[in-house]
Amino acid sequence: MKQQLSILLVPLDPVHDLGLRMINHRLQESGHNTTILPPDLPLEEAVKKAAEHSFDYILVSRTMGYGVVELLARFVDLLDAAGIRARSKIIIGGKAMTPELAAELGFDKGFTDRCTVEEAVAYIEGRTYEPNQLALKREKRDITASYSYEVKNPELAELLDAITDEVLAWAEDKTSPGIQRARLREEMIRQGESIASSLLSEYLALCDEPIVEYYTKGRLIKGTRTITPDEVAALNSIHKSANVRSIQHLDSQPRVIIFTGSGCPLMDVLHNHIAAEWGIDGTIFICPSWVARLEGLLQGLIAHEEDGTIPTLENIALVKRHLRPNLYFQVRAHRGLNTPEMAVYASHFRVDFTKINPVYGSMNGGTDPARLVLDAVDAIRTVSKAGVAFDIPANDELSGIPTAKNFAGMLFTAALARKLGARPILKPLLCFAPYAMIYGQMDNNFVDYNAAKILALRALFDAPIWTGEPVGFLTHEDDRVQSGTTTALHSGLAASLGVDMLTFASTDESYSRGPITIASRIDTFNALRTMFRFLGDATFAPTPKCREYADRLQEDIIAVLKGVKEKGSMVDALYEGHFGTREEGANPGRAGRHTVAKRAS
Repeated sequence: MKQQLSILLVPLDPVHDLGLRMINHRLQESGHNTTILPPDLPLEEAVKKAAEHSFDYILVSRTMGYGVVELLARFVDLLDAAGIRARSKIIIGGKAMTPELAAELGFDKGFTDRCTVEEAVAYIEGRTYEPNQLALKREKRDITASYSYEVKNPELAELLDAITDEVLAWAEDKTSPGIQRARLREEMIRQGESIASSLLSEYLALCDEPIVEYYTKGRLIKGTRTITPDEVAALNSIHKSANVRSIQHLDSQPRVIIFTGSGCPLMDVLHNHIAAEWGIDGTIFICPSWVARLEGLLQGLIAHEEDGTIPTLENIALVKRHLRPNLYFQVRAHRGLNTPEMAVYASHFRVDFTKINPVYGSMNGGTDPARLVLDAVDAIRTVSKAGVAFDIPANDELSGIPTAKNFAGMLFTAALARKLGARPILKPLLCFAPYAMIYGQMDNNFVDYNAAKILALRALFDAPIWTGEPVGFLTHEDDRVQSGTTTALHSGLAASLGVDMLTFASTDESYSRGPITIASRIDTFNALRTMFRFLGDATFAPTPKCREYADRLQEDIIAVLKGVKEKGSMVDALYEGHFGTREEGANPGRAGRHTVAKRAS
């Protein structure tokens, strides 16, 4: 049974007593006897009240900083002289206080202005304070579990069925160097093979020269270096503490994900650790762009001097090993010559998500359409077998490609995934879309057209939505306050639209042109937390234009896919501009061109 305590609350401040009144309310709810004094009492009168009864605790608050040391030191001396210190514990908190100053002045305990009501009450009741259980105990939920993946529009369902059947029939007897390497990598992982593996020569025969030279001559790719054992060992000295914050105000609000990919897996570990303290829900392992253009993957613990961490088994393992188990982890596979092999990595590590989009990767990611469509089929089969979900990024919109063409490609990939038994996640952008810049859909506001994207997708396909990547793309300026504000506004819009997850950037990401600082990440964490608290269950209110835009998007998506079906070849449709023309910003990739071959029977 909880002990009933007697507590005196003393606001030693001219006017501020709100914090003590909140604590008093909670203490009374818990069955304790409390007496709260008004603010701005003379010290002698407060001490006289304290002497009238044998209080277990005396709680003091102080907000104003002027004269605080002299005032509080005199108060403690008066309590001591009255014999009150011998029978009561004296606790202080407030904006003017630190634990160190409280101890120096003779208080039994000191709290800063960040102390919560729950923390103060737990201390008084002698309980261990368990901070912010929403963040600390929240488990990773399967964001795909509640969706049926029903295509809601019958005409769209027929189109997607026909197009995906054509792609699977086309891919049935074909292979590529990426697919062949993926099979070798699976066997190497299964056997635990090292660089001296008998399979290595077969693997290197399918790789580009820089990869071959790394394995055979130890020649590092420019801008990289090996990581030392001492550097890895130093990670063990990281102080590990409980997560005491949550970015979300309500559990129903979207899970929030950050990019890491500093180039150094050690730095990624540190960023992930600090970000977890501030309440993020997961992290994305970002690779350098050149990884998508070279056939083959490196091996070992390697750092890279520019953005993007090299996706070796060892680098991924290091980052994952130091990641809190209740955080989501994504390893991308989506847009390059190593897509099938990266899907093998994602499956091997049982990550929560990977990323696959053959349309984006071949229109704006630099990979040949035929090669990437084929490789994507293989990659989807791999992650489907392993039970790894994947998102379908729609970043080709950033090149000016019409949103309807962008979404048609995303829905094709989602339908292909369902046919192969996988769990796709739609990933539209909430951004200042270049297409809308040109044609005026965002001249009035950023809400209507972005909200229309979500409404259109929901009307067509019952699937999870993870807005990326990041939210607010092309609205950030070279100012940390502005950048944090626009990220928070777009995140609030995402929350009001009921999306499942969102990815956000740090406030210096639009202009740093170099390493991302943790201080700038924290700017954004605080901005999102403030927005989610401000919004709660409330929502943004789009204008009637939003519905007009959503209806038009649905019509245009179906029109795009009609053209693809009439073409009779998804690959040809990609080359010929059905998912974006050169004038619209789409450029079919060249990496891996002419590498698709008939599979040996």
